[in-house]
Amino acid sequence: MGFEQAFRARTSGSARMFERARRTVPGGAGSTARLPRNGWRPYPLFITQGRGSRITDVDGNEYVDYLLGLGPMILGHRHPDITRAVSAAIDELGTCFGLPYELEIEAAEKVVAAVPSVEQVRFTNSGSEAVGTAVRLARATTGRRLIVRFEGHYHGWQDTVYWSNHVDPALAGPADSPRPVAMGPGVPAELESTLAVLTWNDADLFTQFMAQRGHEVAAVLTEPAVFNTGCILPEPGYLELLRSETHKYGAMLIFDEVITGFRFARGGAQEWFGVNPDLTTFAKGLGGGFPVAAVGGSADAMRLVADGTYSHSGTYNANVVQCAAVSATMDALAEPGLYERARARGTRLAEGLSVLAADHGLDAYVEGLGTVFQLWFADAPIRNWRDAVTHADEALFTRWYQEMVVRGVLFHPLQFENLFVSLVHTDEDIDETLTAAADALSVIAKERQSPGLA
Repeated sequence: MGFEQAFRARTSGSARMFERARRTVPGGAGSTARLPRNGWRPYPLFITQGRGSRITDVDGNEYVDYLLGLGPMILGHRHPDITRAVSAAIDELGTCFGLPYELEIEAAEKVVAAVPSVEQVRFTNSGSEAVGTAVRLARATTGRRLIVRFEGHYHGWQDTVYWSNHVDPALAGPADSPRPVAMGPGVPAELESTLAVLTWNDADLFTQFMAQRGHEVAAVLTEPAVFNTGCILPEPGYLELLRSETHKYGAMLIFDEVITGFRFARGGAQEWFGVNPDLTTFAKGLGGGFPVAAVGGSADAMRLVADGTYSHSGTYNANVVQCAAVSATMDALAEPGLYERARARGTRLAEGLSVLAADHGLDAYVEGLGTVFQLWFADAPIRNWRDAVTHADEALFTRWYQEMVVRGVLFHPLQFENLFVSLVHTDEDIDETLTAAADALSVIAKERQSPGLA
């Protein structure tokens, strides 16, 4: 039985739900990222509930969940402390005042205590909003307009940054001088002149660019580790170079920690790598699964926000649900030993997958930081987007996903995404996943030996 036949046999309820959804929800899901064109073929699973490290679909199939809502469920689904805190805050306070209140201060204080570079923080509603705020604030602070970003990084859907994510190299030009490429229709072409796109992990290219145009640069915007193209870690010294060069030319350094924030260390990637940016954006790990984001930095970096020169507004900014979720999440993440245990489990899973792939004769390796990683099916190491698009075997990865999802293990079906390990996954989850992976990789290895079996 092929994948599609097996998948349809166990998910007929999702198929019916998808057809129903398509009548009123464009494409059948509330985000383009959940549609068949983004890997969820032949249709996305429809979910009835999540609890801890597992979710259940409408057909009653349970999955060990490494998708984690694309990252926000860092403490698992329906974490009791977060749920209780939010429910209590709504019961005791309300939901939205349009004025400040004490719980907002408490939430901000806890974020500031956790993150090395942050002295002040503003809450907002999505990672895209947070990045848009940081970019415009950098331009306002420096009086410059040029933003430097990197191929393969994703910083949200706003026009100012929706460029050169998973871009066709034929459109972007040579790796030593790529041009910005808008990632969809409707992005004004005239914004191209406000951006410079570079190849990640190329220290010489970055240094040369800053020598030529550093005095034009308002900010360098980067993921401190790339988790929007699988997992690509910075080369030793690379983040330090970004920091020193931005200081040298009076530009700001923005870390997009929407994924990395609170993920594998309480202080995020900046704590892990020991490099402090001027501004940081947060979202997915911030609120334990509730919709909240933030932008923060030193008091000096946030001064135009503080005095009102820069208008950062939003009806739902710092609402009660957000701040209760942030406050409770920060408390939960402060548990001694929590990250060490989670990283150890994630590392055991990652290393186990790498060994299994090798045992089955597959070109593959794992890159990541325990609680977030990717199994790269690739014939060479991946250092940047150009390496990924050249060396990664996207079809093989998706085939692995197919064999895993019908065995009750869920993660994103595309090679250029990743696997998230929550802070509540158990040793039993890891064991179950590795058992499923052994079976799945055995099937794939046999198909590659006898292509007619696929």
